[in-house]
Amino acid sequence: MDFGIFNIMQQRDVNKSVKQIYDEAAEQTIVAEQLGFDKAWYAEHHFSNYSLCPSPLMMCAHMAGRTKKIHLGSGVVVAPLYNPARLLAEIGMVDTMSNGRFELGVGNGYQGYEFDRFGVDLKDAGRMTSEILDMLALGLAEDAFEYNGEYFKQPRSSINVKPLKKKMPPLWYAGGHPEHLKKIAQGDHTAFITGVLGGVSRMKAARENFEKIAASVGKDPSKVKVAVSRLAFPTKSKKDAAHYIDCARYQQRLAVSLKTRNEQVHNHYMVQEVPFAEELDLESIERNLPVGDVDSVIEKVVRTVRELKPVHFMIQTQVGDMEHAKSLEAMELWMTEVVPAVMRELTPGQGLTRKAA
Repeated sequence: MDFGIFNIMQQRDVNKSVKQIYDEAAEQTIVAEQLGFDKAWYAEHHFSNYSLCPSPLMMCAHMAGRTKKIHLGSGVVVAPLYNPARLLAEIGMVDTMSNGRFELGVGNGYQGYEFDRFGVDLKDAGRMTSEILDMLALGLAEDAFEYNGEYFKQPRSSINVKPLKKKMPPLWYAGGHPEHLKKIAQGDHTAFITGVLGGVSRMKAARENFEKIAASVGKDPSKVKVAVSRLAFPTKSKKDAAHYIDCARYQQRLAVSLKTRNEQVHNHYMVQEVPFAEELDLESIERNLPVGDVDSVIEKVVRTVRELKPVHFMIQTQVGDMEHAKSLEAMELWMTEVVPAVMRELTPGQGLTRKAA
């Protein structure tokens, strides 16, 4: 098991500039490498302040020149919003520029607000992503390929910039589409599992579903690879913990409004924070998430790892308008106090040893 950070580059405060948000995300990646994190992931979203990162591939390429060993990942590219041939070429390019440190995260997206503005029907996203997953495997490994799908057609072509290892970079999938999960299981790729603001039981159910799908295609369900994506924030300050919980709820409120098409946008692209019917109260969110004092965070992480047995654990310390310096402090506590204690607690017999980058 190794560890990563996720940066969504959110803008809760309209007075905080895009340049500052980008600079802070870059610094967090550099600090993550110094602290010993193995991977840094970047989101993709469009047209709103939910995330100011429209291109995780560009962010990975940028950070490839500012880091030396940390792996850089798309978390995730929203596949239906891409021309597949361009996506394939840019994957090869960023993998080459990063000296083979690129990790390819793919999903089919969920925000209709984005899809409408790209002229793509969200109802088609699942089938479009299935075709792109097929094309990734062909275009990045074969000398030349062609494809004739329902949504995408590619005459015989060669992607002239292949990844360094002449094959697809490590593939990670975020989503619950059954056909996609079948492809992920068949290819021995990794599925991201996120509990959002819920507890471990929600994440365990997602793993069990992936195991059933793997078994249905002849794979050993005990050997499926999952990665945990978690809002997490170890801190020695109760005030900072409380603010982080509020920011986590803020992020979820925006996500739900964009998913359910109830978004209220003002000042051109700022999505208004609106409560939703099924949302958890702040106390429940605090109980569920690994947020707060180091000992309680360790306890929650150990339980999560024992239940899900992930190959990777990705945390998000920057959310909402959480202060940049506080996010860096949480990252440091995570790597200097939480991770060593978690790895000591876990028994070697489970195969959960710390992997080097």
